[in-house]
Amino acid sequence: MRDLKRRNSNVLAIHSLSEAGLEVFTPMTGMIMTIGGRRQKREVPVIQDLLFVHEEKEILDAYVSRCPTLQYRYCLGRTKNEPMVVRSDEMERFIYAVSNTATPLYYQPGELTKAMYGKHVRIVGGLFDGYEGRLLSVKGMRKRRLIVELPGLVTAAVELEPDYIQILG
Repeated sequence: MRDLKRRNSNVLAIHSLSEAGLEVFTPMTGMIMTIGGRRQKREVPVIQDLLFVHEEKEILDAYVSRCPTLQYRYCLGRTKNEPMVVRSDEMERFIYAVSNTATPLYYQPGELTKAMYGKHVRIVGGLFDGYEGRLLSVKGMRKRRLIVELPGLVTAAVELEPDYIQILG
């Protein structure tokens, strides 16, 4: 979904939907903002208008009709006007990876180049046991990070323990 409110808004759609009892997620990051002349650290969405809601369309329609700044997100190039849907297992994997890392790095679509995709690995043991993917390859980066993607939406790089990495090829 899309939340068209600004980052510095007092009540974002994620807050109002979670208070209503819906399962809502958006990748958040800490940002220092000046509010009323005072500098404060606030949690703001990484991508301003990106919002994931795990609910049926009929139930969401009621919230979308009441809130003019809440919209469905659609896929480009499709002939039907169906809202974008992320598979549950992909979303759970992404949420688990991001929430179990102290400092995930987020990338928007197009920010990662082919050169940044490193070796293909499998994680054996630890928090991310069973995850497969590619390592983030950035010159000068000392920490090992696994790339976890929601294709076309957002990519996160989560920190790994080197002991649990098994290189596949």
